[in-house]
Amino acid sequence: MSFPLLTATAALPAIGAIATAAVPAAQRTAAKWLALLVSLATLVLAAIVLVRFDPDGDRYQLTESHWWIKDFGVKYELGVDGIGVALVALTALLIPFIILAGWHDADPLETGNTRWRPTQGFFALILAVEAMVILSFEATDVFLFYIFFEAMLIPMYFLIGGFGDRAHEHGEETASTQRSYAAVKFLLYNLVGGLIMLAAVIGLYVVAGNFSLQEIAEARANGSLDMATNTERWLFLGFFFAFAVKAPLWPLHTWLPNAMGEATAPVAVLITAVVDKVGTFAMLRFCLQLFPEASKWATPAILVLAVISIIYGALLAVGQRDIKRLVAYASISHFGFIIMGIFAMTSQGQSGATLYMINHGISTAALMLVAGFLISRRGSRLIADYGGVQKVAPVLAGTFLIGGLATLSLPGLAPFVSEFLVLVGTFARYPVIGIIATFGIVLAALYTLVLYQRTMTGPVKPAVATMPDLRVRELVVVAPLVVLLIFLGVYPKPVTDIVNPAVKATMSDVQKKDPQPEVEAAK
Repeated sequence: MSFPLLTATAALPAIGAIATAAVPAAQRTAAKWLALLVSLATLVLAAIVLVRFDPDGDRYQLTESHWWIKDFGVKYELGVDGIGVALVALTALLIPFIILAGWHDADPLETGNTRWRPTQGFFALILAVEAMVILSFEATDVFLFYIFFEAMLIPMYFLIGGFGDRAHEHGEETASTQRSYAAVKFLLYNLVGGLIMLAAVIGLYVVAGNFSLQEIAEARANGSLDMATNTERWLFLGFFFAFAVKAPLWPLHTWLPNAMGEATAPVAVLITAVVDKVGTFAMLRFCLQLFPEASKWATPAILVLAVISIIYGALLAVGQRDIKRLVAYASISHFGFIIMGIFAMTSQGQSGATLYMINHGISTAALMLVAGFLISRRGSRLIADYGGVQKVAPVLAGTFLIGGLATLSLPGLAPFVSEFLVLVGTFARYPVIGIIATFGIVLAALYTLVLYQRTMTGPVKPAVATMPDLRVRELVVVAPLVVLLIFLGVYPKPVTDIVNPAVKATMSDVQKKDPQPEVEAAK
């Protein structure tokens, strides 16, 4: 039997989480290094998966299939397509940077305190989330996917509620209350979505007789599984609702600004750059593949919600006083672009949406982590408390600017290519939606440049006059992300070559072809 590479890629961080949690209380530094080494080893395994994946080969590769609960037709079934393998690689890439950026985020608040804010627990929870997210990208059994889709909520709840941001203008007691509120809101929203999805998963089993994604899709394609129209639509809505909460899509988005605002900057990156990608990924893998007719039926409504997310998120980002909440609302706008690209039902739109998932993860990580370094120095998340930072910390200001310019999709940086493809793909089939969505780009330029102007330029405020520039550990975190933003902005072909065959297969699932441009006959 061949080596179970996909299992190993998820099992390593899971085992690492247990080992990190078991490190003695006094050995905090050892726990940090152990977590970092495990994340790097996972990155190596993910790189091997990426190298072994053949974009021109079978749709699902490196597959594993074993019975888990045979009486109920549940299998431990894994496999990756081009979209899944790219997101596994993104997850494994970002986790070491998240761990390094949060190196001191769980240190004791009091010297000698061995109980409060346990370092071991913080890093163990991050590794646990990594394991569950990777398994979600790999699972091709619907029930197996559901298990890890829901299980990742537990470590995320404790990361938000137990290890929140220390920079709070209202004191620790109020901060603790707001962290608890944000964590509970995150959990309840996602649990409700998960419970509705569970009903749809059970309904799918009743109709199809098994949980295997590939078997159900093949049965639908060859006509041996005839699903009634109303049944397919209800099942689609059950799945889509859960994924829209996770994504998040307006009006199911309200948990995200609270969660990102109250979490530490590395955990905020974990939420929006890693965990939320499971929602948009699942729309492509499960909604479109299992319910193609219902997906086309729901497309007009979903596109309207997506374009509302784009404009609404950008408008609220413009008006924010809190740096982290501004990034959160910007992410809501960006997820609107991703969902719009998915449901535009064009190859350009879906390629752009998949590429956007990768590029948004990198750009948001760069911007939010640098913002976290800035906030940890000043002890405030309020934009008004900053000014003139570029004069005292030019490297910090420069990397913050690059992260911000990537967020507004400046040509030459990675998100531009994906946003351009999404808009071209949308305009080809839904020109009005595409035109409205372009206003999101104008608003992105406004909130990004205003944020930079108010925090980095102007007179140096006394509170930031002695602010140190980025340290070596922080440069190690930020520099590779900046390099990736530039590289993928200039040369996105390595990623598009991997994802395009999977996009082509998805377009075949929904039986859609790209609209042909109208060309006037030569006179």
